[in-house]
Amino acid sequence: MQTDNTETAAIGTSTLLRRILKASNLRSFLDQNAASMAAPTFVIYLDKLCKERNMVREHVILRAGIDRGFGHQLFRGSRKPSRDNVLRLAFGFGLDVEETQTLLRAARRTLLYPRYKRDAAIIYGLSHHNTIMEIQSSLSDMGMTLLGGERHEHTER
Repeated sequence: MQTDNTETAAIGTSTLLRRILKASNLRSFLDQNAASMAAPTFVIYLDKLCKERNMVREHVILRAGIDRGFGHQLFRGSRKPSRDNVLRLAFGFGLDVEETQTLLRAARRTLLYPRYKRDAAIIYGLSHHNTIMEIQSSLSDMGMTLLGGERHEHTER
């Protein structure tokens, strides 16, 4: 089993699952795979996205349609984002569906699920590179809750 933390951190989820299913000792498994199991905090992940995409916070917040002060609180970690605000940030960054799912995981929020109509509309918007205004318009046209118009998650199925 690999013990070099730099290489172990790059293993996929399916490999990690296979390893745990084959493990004879939980403590050993956890010790040997600790680097692979550490998920970045939401704030660290936001900073990483900014660097990778050569974007500044202010631009992401503006493109996400989030209040400036609140957006900076999200980036600092002084406020926890709702699922809708994570999704708004995904549109602000211009993320695709897979990248948005990763952002939702980092925020510890429920992933998009295509069987829910509202989630399907959001997935469609992400995959077609809609802006926040375009997805909000689509949601409104279909009588669905806008992003940021927080209702209970998955009430629109």
